[in-house]
Amino acid sequence: FRGNTRVEEACEMYTRAANMFKIAKNWSAAGNAFCQAAKLHMQLQSKHDSATSFVDAGNAYKKADPQEAINCLNAAIDIYTDMGRFTIAAKHHITIAEIYEAELVDIEKAIAHYEQAADYYKGEESNRQVVFVKDSANKCLLKVAAYAAQLEQYQKAIEIYEQVGTNTMDNPLLKYSAKEYFFKAALCHFIVDELNAKLALEKYEEMFPAFTDSRECKLLKVSNASIKIIVKEFDSISRLDQWLTTMLLRIKKSIQGEGDGDLK
Repeated sequence: FRGNTRVEEACEMYTRAANMFKIAKNWSAAGNAFCQAAKLHMQLQSKHDSATSFVDAGNAYKKADPQEAINCLNAAIDIYTDMGRFTIAAKHHITIAEIYEAELVDIEKAIAHYEQAADYYKGEESNRQVVFVKDSANKCLLKVAAYAAQLEQYQKAIEIYEQVGTNTMDNPLLKYSAKEYFFKAALCHFIVDELNAKLALEKYEEMFPAFTDSRECKLLKVSNASIKIIVKEFDSISRLDQWLTTMLLRIKKSIQGEGDGDLK
């Protein structure tokens, strides 16, 4: 191409082609066309348009080639971070994490991208959207904690649950959730060490007095031998999710020396 005008025309043509491929549900071709447009936008030193086209390419590739979608989203992230747009970069790290969760089933890489997203959100807490970025960072960290616990990285999970619980317990809008985070931290403690779990419970009650009267705290004080009581009480109010079921099975195994069996 000679001159910026021709490059701009080429960008428009690639973008039109990409949108037509989308209508035809030819996702790989659409992704490729958006990718070509992104590279030409970069040639024109139009970083924002380039990043936008890489994101469009990633969204198209998600339907056909998850790894290529990740490559395009990473390219967009590089541009956004270079521009100092960390909140937008964090959003795309979350999208990559979700692809690793659902499509490629690589939990370690999903964790890494959730952690990076949380770091970017926390770095933006000084701006006017402080409530939004804190909440977004917490959501990413909680995903990391849940996966860390499943991977038996209990100390990492405990630290995150305690951190998020501490961050939310003084917030009138979020403090109701704090007891859940302290509860999950305590469950991880119980799997590792019963004495430390009891000390942790005392610490959480001292830090957050409302935790003492919560159903979660009362159930954790039930005799360890009565782990089935905890399960029955929880299950009578709301069905146990997979994470809680897994953690309670592990507690049962650590306390009773049994294999994974039926908690009911």
